[in-house]
Amino acid sequence: MDAAESAALTRGGQGALAAPLTEEQQEIRRTLRDLLAERAGPHENRAATATPEGYDPALWAHLSGTLGLAGLALPEEHGGVGCGPAELALACEEIGRALAPSPLLGTTVLTAPLLTALGTPAQRAELLPRISDGGLTCALAVPGGSLAHALGLTGDNAAGEWSGGGRAGGVQAARTVDGGWRLYGEAAQVIDGHSAGLLLVAAHAGGFARSRTLLFLVRAGADGGPPGLLRTRRATLDLTRTQATVQFRDTAAELLGEEPADVLGALAATGRTAAVMLAAEAVGAAGAALDRTVAHVGSREQFGRPVGSFQAVKHRLADLYVQVEAARSLLYCAAREPGPGPDGGPLALAHALEALRATAGESIQLHGGIGFTWEHEAHLAFKRAASDELLFGPVRRLRARAAERTGLFGEVVA
Repeated sequence: MDAAESAALTRGGQGALAAPLTEEQQEIRRTLRDLLAERAGPHENRAATATPEGYDPALWAHLSGTLGLAGLALPEEHGGVGCGPAELALACEEIGRALAPSPLLGTTVLTAPLLTALGTPAQRAELLPRISDGGLTCALAVPGGSLAHALGLTGDNAAGEWSGGGRAGGVQAARTVDGGWRLYGEAAQVIDGHSAGLLLVAAHAGGFARSRTLLFLVRAGADGGPPGLLRTRRATLDLTRTQATVQFRDTAAELLGEEPADVLGALAATGRTAAVMLAAEAVGAAGAALDRTVAHVGSREQFGRPVGSFQAVKHRLADLYVQVEAARSLLYCAAREPGPGPDGGPLALAHALEALRATAGESIQLHGGIGFTWEHEAHLAFKRAASDELLFGPVRRLRARAAERTGLFGEVVA
């Protein structure tokens, strides 16, 4: 593989796609890439996943407190930077490129938008500034391991009874005589659930008479949280994406916002935006995997020639490059969609997960024997693709949902 071909395949979106980026957006990308290259390499990431939090608290404090990453898309009145989804997507792309473990997804992408949309003025004034400065991490807990369903990524979240439906299972909320709330039940696969200082819990309330899904705040804190809260960290396929099982045994909670509220609509809008950020992480990871593979086949020799000089290898890498760049194009289009919850989010996520899975798989193959060791970076990327598809997919259902919402095969649905 000659220098021109190698450069073409390792641009990582820096060509035509980078031109529309503003100077501020380019600075976000450049700053994060330099910092993460220095402090979030493979060895640092493995060490971070072994900590009680599952990430490097010092790095997160720098990212959120110094660089403002946690509050990048939050309003300035609450201590945020006031940027939009496009800037947050660029940040997520760089986090994904490094496969750096952090509370960004659970705190900034999944929980903060719901607090902003549904919280009372007092709740927003209390919680959002603490999120913006990195002092508070959050987790979204939904019952039954149905995060994709709750966020409306793979189907209408008003259909089915994913929050419990008044029956045994799920998480149930009951009013107390003093007007408070108590929670009962269990939520599995809660991202960052074992370490987050604030849990935002989706629970079923009202039994059959006034059946509805509400969101509740459970303040965990440094002391472990209120009586009846039990959090257990789970073993996961992707070590950089920590998960926990959270149990509520007559646990005190606070209602988010006031009734009536469009909880399901807010969850769906958050889900569509979250899909863009997950797609950005996947595109970043896929781009980094492709860069590593191009560098490897350019330096590895076989039969006296670089492996990358063989025509079959060139074609495989070119196909991967096209797939990654197509996923990046869909990602940027979705990130720039106006309005709450871009409709292109689930479709962008489907393409990004496919690109990451294909690129990581080929990276394992083209690295030869070293690629088949579990410790190699190629496997970390492959695990991320598989784990995200289990949590937020599968890809075929993401595509089907996107087709439903855009009316590709008929009527547009909610």
